[in-house]
Amino acid sequence: MALCCAISNEVPENPVISPVSGSIFERRLIEKYIAENGVDPISGKELTTEMLIEIKTTPIVKPKPPSATSIPAILKALQDEWDAVMLHSFTLRQQLQTARQELSHALYQHDAACRVIARLTKEVTAAREALATLKPQAGITPNPAGISQPAIAMEAAGVANQPTEQAGMTPEVIQKLQDKATVLTQERKKRGRTVPEDLVSSESLRNYRTLASHPGLHSASIPGILSLDIHSADTSKILTGGADKNAAVFNKDTEQVVAILKGHTKKVTRVVYHPEEDVVITGSPDTSIRVWNVSTSQAMQMLRAHEGPVTGLSLHPTGDYILSTSTDQHWAFSDIRSGRLLTKVADQASSGIALTTAQFHPDGLIFGTGTSDSLVKIWDLKEQSNVANFPGHSGPVTALSFSENGYYLATAADDACVKLWDLRKLKNFKTLQMDEGYEIRDLCFDRSGTYLAVAGTDVRVYLCKQWQELKVFNDHTAMATGVRFGRHAQYLASTSMDRTLKLYGL
Repeated sequence: MALCCAISNEVPENPVISPVSGSIFERRLIEKYIAENGVDPISGKELTTEMLIEIKTTPIVKPKPPSATSIPAILKALQDEWDAVMLHSFTLRQQLQTARQELSHALYQHDAACRVIARLTKEVTAAREALATLKPQAGITPNPAGISQPAIAMEAAGVANQPTEQAGMTPEVIQKLQDKATVLTQERKKRGRTVPEDLVSSESLRNYRTLASHPGLHSASIPGILSLDIHSADTSKILTGGADKNAAVFNKDTEQVVAILKGHTKKVTRVVYHPEEDVVITGSPDTSIRVWNVSTSQAMQMLRAHEGPVTGLSLHPTGDYILSTSTDQHWAFSDIRSGRLLTKVADQASSGIALTTAQFHPDGLIFGTGTSDSLVKIWDLKEQSNVANFPGHSGPVTALSFSENGYYLATAADDACVKLWDLRKLKNFKTLQMDEGYEIRDLCFDRSGTYLAVAGTDVRVYLCKQWQELKVFNDHTAMATGVRFGRHAQYLASTSMDRTLKLYGL
């Protein structure tokens, strides 16, 4: 027998019993009655909701109402349900259309904002370039590095295109080179016994990934960054040379272009950042070498040591002299302070062969040059003589780098391999063979001599001594032209013909 509510006379969904009258009620109905009257509806005695006793019953399936048992009633119920579904679908379509319109408006605003930002960025870059062009010229510009400016005055007078006469390697200069080499050799031997504590481990370097990509350092109309260097003392400052005839100094921490260096009449193919001062040196196929003060964006010296395109630059460890090579088959040694050409030497054994690159040994008394006929030559700076030759490459030598330990030399040419040379035994002890067609544009050992980086078709890092490949970066969309390590290899920088500077790290 089913329970019935004493008020509604229907089967209750949630039945309760009144202890006052013993009657059964639907909970929601009796609670409303108690809230209004405060008594039992049957006995009239006082009753509260707390006094109600809940009855546990099995679930009751309500019978269908008599109206649902006929076909017309069923059709009516189905029609009502269909109408409700159609109304709900119509409401959803309206809401979807509204959402689409709002999204379209938001995307339009975002696109407009991006266009405004791009235009403002372009205007700021143009304003900076105009400001750099309008800055005071030589003779007015402050010169904190204490470097004289006769070359600029000569250029203004129209005589700068004439090659500079050689001043000669005086005994004072040679003694200065020897004293610096003695100090550096002792320091290197001490350093060689221990690995820097902050040096990144090979396991960590394997986990390096791209941290940033900066495409806005050089003009987009003439794409391509051709050279790269990093300030040794402040490795947040990065120097790049571009196909747009400019060099740029970029601060990776603030992500700002510090200076745009304008003056070359052709692309800037070689750049060197002074390790201790805010001074940079650039070389170009326009045959000139320029020394710049970064803080003023002005050229302090213009060296005319060559009659052909400059192909290699390397700063002497003293920080006072620059080594340069050229397609005119000469290497030159110049004073960046006074702008004087000290000596210029041609290789008599390879007459008519262009020099392609140059690099000082860490001690500064010897240096290496590459030639267009696949030869690597080692020179004694004091004697200005060729003391060793390393044959074995095929194609012009594209890059070379001395390890900081002073024993190893890495070289590359258009033959898809990197050759490692032992300077003590004067022989090739290891060859890193790349894939067929692989091109190499730059080589760089880190400061500790633990890692070797290769830039070309991609960017690769090798662990020295084991000569094991640690990491390959394929992020550039064009040829990589430069690669350098940050302090203790805590980051890696590379440049490319895709006009980007990329930074890698943890």
